[in-house]
Amino acid sequence: RPRIIEDHRPRKSCPYNGEVVFKDYSTRHRTELDLVLKNVNLSIKPHEKIGIVGRTGAGKSSLTLALFRIIEAAGGHIDIDQLNTSTIGLADLRHKLSIIPQDAQVFEGSIRSNLDPTNIYTDEQLWKSLELSHLKDHVLNMYAERSTEESDITSALDVKMSEGGSNLSVGQRQLMCLARALLVPSPILVLDEATAAVDVETDQVLQETIRSEFKDRTILTIAHRLNTIMDSDRIVVLEHGEVAEFDTPANLLKRKDSLFYSLSKQGGFVDEEEEEDKEGKET
Repeated sequence: RPRIIEDHRPRKSCPYNGEVVFKDYSTRHRTELDLVLKNVNLSIKPHEKIGIVGRTGAGKSSLTLALFRIIEAAGGHIDIDQLNTSTIGLADLRHKLSIIPQDAQVFEGSIRSNLDPTNIYTDEQLWKSLELSHLKDHVLNMYAERSTEESDITSALDVKMSEGGSNLSVGQRQLMCLARALLVPSPILVLDEATAAVDVETDQVLQETIRSEFKDRTILTIAHRLNTIMDSDRIVVLEHGEVAEFDTPANLLKRKDSLFYSLSKQGGFVDEEEEEDKEGKET
C-alpha cells in the first residue's frame, strides 16, 4: 500500500468538499475472517454532521478503519469527493481526513513536534490551535514551572512531553488531538468515540469547539454517548455490519420500532410516560 501513487494523484485544483460515498462496500479484518461490514451503501453530503451508532460489535469502528484504509475492501469501494479512495496512495487519502480517536496518542518530544511533526505551521498557528483547544494556559504553566529564565513564550512550544503523554490528563490528551485537527485543513473529521473516556468538562470543550470551528467540514461521529450525536443532521445505525437505518434523529425517534429508538430508550433519552401522554392527547 504505497503512500503516493504518482499516476493516481488527486489534482490540486479538485475541490475538497467532504462528500463521502460508500458503494456496496464490504470488508473484513483478515482474509480468513468473516465480513465486519457488509454491502454498506451510504451517501454523505459535504459539510453534513453524521452520527454513527450501534451496539458493541455492530461495525462502528470498522467504518473508521475502512475510511483510512487500515483495512482494505473485500468488495465495493469508498469515494471521497467523487474519487475512488482505493486508487490513490495512503498519503493523499489521509490528507483528506482528520481523526480524534478514543485513545489519544501523544509522543515523547516537544509540544511543537507533537502538533506539527513536519514543521509546516507558524508559531502563531500553533498557539491559535492550542488556544481554541483550551490548552494554551496549560502549556504556558508547564513552561513556567520548568523554565528558570525570562524568555519569549515561543520557547514554551519546545516544552517536552513525556512518552505517552503522561504529563497530560486523559482529557488533555484528547484536546491535543483536537489541536492537531484544527491545524490540518482536511475536509472530513472523524470522531471515533472521542469523548468516551473524558470528563464532562472536556467533553463540553470538545463539542463546543467542534461545532464552531469545524462547521464547514464533514463530521462523522462514532458515538459512545448518544447525547453527542442527537444534534446530527442524520444518523447511521449499524447492526451486524450492515446499515439498518439512516435518517434524521427526529424521524428515527418517531418510529418506536426503530433500533435508534431502542438505543435512545436504553440511554434514557426517551421518556415513555411523556410519549404515552402525547399519544393520548393526539387521540
